[in-house]
Amino acid sequence: MHTWKKRVQRVTIYPEASVTTNTERCSMKNNLVIKTMLDHKSIRRYTDQTPSDGVVKKIVRAGQQAPFASQYYSVLLSRNRSRNPFKAPLLFTICVDSHKFEVIMARRGWKLVTNDLTLLFFGIQDAAYMAENMVIAGRSLGLGSCFLGSAMFRACKIAEQYRLPKRVFPLVQLAMGYPAEDPPPRPRYPMEFTLFEEKYPKLTTKLVSKAMKQMDDGYLQQDYYRKARAMIPLEGDRKETFTYNDYSWTEHICRKWGQWYSQPKNC
Repeated sequence: MHTWKKRVQRVTIYPEASVTTNTERCSMKNNLVIKTMLDHKSIRRYTDQTPSDGVVKKIVRAGQQAPFASQYYSVLLSRNRSRNPFKAPLLFTICVDSHKFEVIMARRGWKLVTNDLTLLFFGIQDAAYMAENMVIAGRSLGLGSCFLGSAMFRACKIAEQYRLPKRVFPLVQLAMGYPAEDPPPRPRYPMEFTLFEEKYPKLTTKLVSKAMKQMDDGYLQQDYYRKARAMIPLEGDRKETFTYNDYSWTEHICRKWGQWYSQPKNC
């Protein structure tokens, strides 16, 4: 939490309030919502305890209360531990859902004519807001979770599994349950590499180097990739020059996006 105090002093919440007051510092320090969010970590190991129906509904209801353009989502749920990733007791699949709106519009004598790209962008926003609300709600009730961003690459299989109608697209999955591990929160970029006021700055060598160092040093201190055995293999003619002693986040993410994924298949 000590890093949060340092960061707060550099944030301008309103143009006329560039200095954090004692009252604001006290409020932020004792704010359980902020504490819950700053303590976030992905959980991949779960206890045998199964969340009750009441807990599940409360988490989804909290998700619904996120801001929305048109509630352009649906949530699928699997309680099949043997099939769920990490043997999680709950697996939510948050979908962008045009089908429900087509049904509603038909009841009103309308047809869906807005272009698919616009609907997809708004649907992604709605679904993402809801998914994050569910994470925070679960955390506040003692549950941990882990996002699975690969759902879109398995859209056809998920559609078959849940018998999805056309125009329902699985955006992201969320494994959730009571934690059987307590890893530390992962590093984040420095505030000055994240919050840009009034205009986008020039990304100087000094600024970029500081951001890279903060991420890499943080992951190395946690020995994250060695413990996870998660070094991405190089493709093509590139020669491996890293070991787990210096392989860290920036190299990992460069390999991830520099070697990319295949395009999602059409169902």
